[in-house]
Amino acid sequence: MNDRYYIGVDVGTGSARAGLFDSHGTLKGSATQAIATYRPQANFVQQSSTNIWQSVCQCVRQAIAAANVDPAKIRGIGFDATCSLVVTDAEGRPVTVSPDGDDDQNVIVWMDHRATDQAARINGGGHEVLKYVGNVISPEMETPKLLWLKENLPASWRRGQKFFDLPDYLTYRATGDETRSLCSTVCKWTYLGHEEVDGADQPGRWDAYYFRAIGLEDLADENFARIGRRVRAMGESISPGVTPSAAAELGVPAGTAVGVSIIDAHAGGIGMIGACLENEEVNLDRRLALIGGTSSCHMAVSQEPRYIQGIWGPYYSAMVPGMWLTEGGQSATGALVDFVVENHGASAQLRQLSTETGKSVYEILNERLTALSTDRKVPASLTRELHVSPYFHGNRSPWADPTLRGMISGLTMSASLDDLARLYLAVIQAIAYGTRHIIEVMNRAGYRIDTIFACGGGVKNPIFLREHADITQCRIVLPQESESVLLGSAMLGAVASGDHSNLLSAMAAMSGVSRVLEPTSGPTAAYHQAKYEVFQRMHDDQLAYRELMKPDIS
Repeated sequence: MNDRYYIGVDVGTGSARAGLFDSHGTLKGSATQAIATYRPQANFVQQSSTNIWQSVCQCVRQAIAAANVDPAKIRGIGFDATCSLVVTDAEGRPVTVSPDGDDDQNVIVWMDHRATDQAARINGGGHEVLKYVGNVISPEMETPKLLWLKENLPASWRRGQKFFDLPDYLTYRATGDETRSLCSTVCKWTYLGHEEVDGADQPGRWDAYYFRAIGLEDLADENFARIGRRVRAMGESISPGVTPSAAAELGVPAGTAVGVSIIDAHAGGIGMIGACLENEEVNLDRRLALIGGTSSCHMAVSQEPRYIQGIWGPYYSAMVPGMWLTEGGQSATGALVDFVVENHGASAQLRQLSTETGKSVYEILNERLTALSTDRKVPASLTRELHVSPYFHGNRSPWADPTLRGMISGLTMSASLDDLARLYLAVIQAIAYGTRHIIEVMNRAGYRIDTIFACGGGVKNPIFLREHADITQCRIVLPQESESVLLGSAMLGAVASGDHSNLLSAMAAMSGVSRVLEPTSGPTAAYHQAKYEVFQRMHDDQLAYRELMKPDIS
């Protein structure tokens, strides 16, 4: 199989990426292309499916060129993307989701919170399907967004004849086929993937009662034609493969196998969670896949469903086939670090230093932290009097409260570069305390997580890794292939091509481990225990402030 190659395509929040892998899971070539994002007003985040597809095609062509591989040897292609809502007409042309009516902006990005009121109304209904999203649906999911669209842009609702999750839109563009992914529909659309329907040739079903109850009865009346009548498992081959027109755009042979898609974080999960550790059997009850980027996702799987308040899922076969997925998450992690670093009194000085030295701003901040902690037994103690509650964009898990806000305690009248470095450290620590909170809640429900498999932009930062290991007291495993999300998508192409009989086979053959980072115990663990208690208290205090401000005095 050495002459067989597979392409993984990943569309994140800010860019599209493509990677070409061999049969051993080795990356041979990759490319990245930025994606345009529009924010017409607060809580609105929009993109263009046309721009995204153009970026994808450019990346794929560049990745093939970088790998210097004959396109004829490319056996399959897999797509992952953020769980963003794409709206098109019956012919696949974009339909606006924007208040200004621009049809080109036809994607409501996952992090968009315009549907907060709709989500709250849905949650007030106590619907049976909500037990599969931790009993609280998020405004980041698709049914609240669909309801917002119907209520606020009725013309777009009428014109919109195809509603896709972004990963499924990409396979539609590549193949012309409207097959939806079991991953996307189960995780973001309330599809009941575990239920058997007599006479059906596919897993699961839509809950018509739920759609009628929340105000989307027209979708049920149409037998769900606009959101997908054909739902299949990830990696299953979509006929007819890449169409001739898409082949010309992508630079791959017509007919190249295309696998049913997957959400980006879930691609990272399959790209690493099944890797073998030396002298250990794979015990998935003890493993968590942490995919850190603009946001963070925390993925664990089990043989039986585990219902956990405030944690998304359980989702059947949404990541590892035949297993139930539990998904925690943080709405702003990389985005929060960037925001704090870019909006401080010393930000301009930091950017200037970066330009002068050729180092990234994060390399400079990490060097400052090393210098400041030289004489400290516990380097993390630089933040002893500086505490952060990281809910600047609400909390996804386990509080499941999108209305929570960020808090900082311990500011002084100094705004030096060293002050920024300490704040940067405090923010990373707060993110890691959030991960610890998610793991504790999962473990109370039956998991025994003590090992984190980590990938994404965050793992490139040694401070991020160190604080997550020390704060969670879990060992951190770094995959052999750092681009685990791209690898996970490439595995879908390998399965679709027939070179692997199923996703579990591809996971075993194409993933591995590079190194393991052990947590620090003793004084470091004791320090973080104290700060973790402050972290929890800050949440309680915020709720207390709300109670004090309940009287309407505005």
